[in-house]
Amino acid sequence: MAVHALTGFSLVSLLSFGYMSWDWVKPAVLGDSPGDEPAKLQRTPSRPPHIIFILTDDQGFHDVGYHGSDIRTPTLDRLAAEGVKLENYYIQPICTPSRSQLITGRYQIHTGLQHSIIRPRQPNCLPLHQVTLPQKMQEAGYSTHMVGKWHLGFYKKECLPTRRGFDTFLGSLTGNVDYYSYDNCDGPGVCGFDLHEGENVAWDQAGKYSTLLYAQRVNQILASHNPQQPIFIYVAFQAVHTPLQSPREYIYPYRGMGNVARRKYAAMVTCMDAAVKNITKALKKYGYYANSVIVFSSDNGGQTFSGGSNWPLRGRKGTYWEGGVRGLGFVHSPLIKKKRRTSRALMHITDWYPTLVKLAGGNISNTEGLDGYDVWGAISEGKESPRTEVLHNIDPLYNLAKSGSIEEGQGIWNTAVQASIRVKDFKLLTGDPGYSDWIPPQTLTNFPGSWWNLERHTDGTRKSLWLFNITADPFERHELSSSKPEVVKELLVRLAHYNRTAIPVRYPAEDPRGNPELNGGAWGPWASEDDDEEENWIGKGSEYTKNPKKKKCKICKLRSFFRKLNTRLMSNRI
Repeated sequence: MAVHALTGFSLVSLLSFGYMSWDWVKPAVLGDSPGDEPAKLQRTPSRPPHIIFILTDDQGFHDVGYHGSDIRTPTLDRLAAEGVKLENYYIQPICTPSRSQLITGRYQIHTGLQHSIIRPRQPNCLPLHQVTLPQKMQEAGYSTHMVGKWHLGFYKKECLPTRRGFDTFLGSLTGNVDYYSYDNCDGPGVCGFDLHEGENVAWDQAGKYSTLLYAQRVNQILASHNPQQPIFIYVAFQAVHTPLQSPREYIYPYRGMGNVARRKYAAMVTCMDAAVKNITKALKKYGYYANSVIVFSSDNGGQTFSGGSNWPLRGRKGTYWEGGVRGLGFVHSPLIKKKRRTSRALMHITDWYPTLVKLAGGNISNTEGLDGYDVWGAISEGKESPRTEVLHNIDPLYNLAKSGSIEEGQGIWNTAVQASIRVKDFKLLTGDPGYSDWIPPQTLTNFPGSWWNLERHTDGTRKSLWLFNITADPFERHELSSSKPEVVKELLVRLAHYNRTAIPVRYPAEDPRGNPELNGGAWGPWASEDDDEEENWIGKGSEYTKNPKKKKCKICKLRSFFRKLNTRLMSNRI
């Protein structure tokens, strides 16, 4: 793990100074407009750029102002308008796959993470032999920092962010924590605290709303770093994933919304927008902005039953319809040559790895097996994308579609298998792509009521193969498989090709040693560094049930104190 020394002061002490001098309750103290900077900041430096990558969690395609949303996102709207909007940009339908593809530049079939997410008690993590994006940035001379949600496994210390290329880390290791108490339950009675500073549990930060805490930490990092030296910051907001929690002041503007979930969700999005505003202003205040690149991306489609909206796209989070895999994305930078435009160049979340490494002056020639492409030319200059196809995924463990068969797949592919691919204009889906309705915003006022207002897909038949011209029909309303069998065959051949390159799925059985009650009350590594990773792939959890040694919970009293403190804070949130 690289360590960057600071003359006269430790990084920890400088961060602490920044923390004490920052009003985390007020998220908009640095100014009003991301576009307000002196003319002298417009010069294009020759040094490697500072790179800030912002990832939001479960933000729906519709849930940004410039997509016509009823949710206020003035900062995101302005940054996108002044930069390049990515309107043909793809992500993955759920958390872990998107994050793994961002960090490795590889499809999930090439990391073994093609099925579901990494569960908190699974002895599984991002493959340790993979060279990560932050490691490549370190090679290029960058200081690297992560703030927010990891969700790429932590069963042993080698899996932690600080062992995978980040100099510092403040955030959660699991996928779903309380925004104030940072508790997370993985089933009845299996609960633990999950906020970490480096490799230690950050008990003292409990009670602070995560979106504001994370923006505050980015400010501290920028305040304590030398802007003459390149920096890479990965900001993975927990927002706007459930639980739906927000500071009260952000709820008030949406008090007229009849849908309670949508109201809370909207407040969370607007709070996140204010946090992005703080980060942008800090880049300017501390002298980074003129030589910076800000990338904004969602991680998957919005969860429509929890306030999110992907309208007018079909489907939701967890599905291979466009509502699950079409991402929100834009790039904002003074270094972009052709600004203030919309790009419809085909891009995928794996493309950030080679794009950012090359932008940083790093070397990817010795990194074999990348599925991503360098798309900076398409972003900055409006050139054609080098990408012509996207493998959305092949999941051999997902429930097989009863109506699928190798015969339907023309002897090339078993259409019972859940898979999806896009090649140029056309997209093919097989197996069970997931929930397929079109859901306008705020239809589920009293879920599960109001079903009458849903636009249901009722073709009267069970299918296991679909073809769409996504360029002409991005809303997936006109199924073409029967009229274009030659295109179906072409895409089935491509699926079969990718499947031949896939590695075995890594989805081991849960390990009882991962229970936080055996680890001081917090989620964190439980396996020995000598545990064989290959054996853990097949799930030897049953062997671990014999006489587990329970660690004495020396800090449970402190944890109880912060829980009580959080209860008092309940009056300040909804």
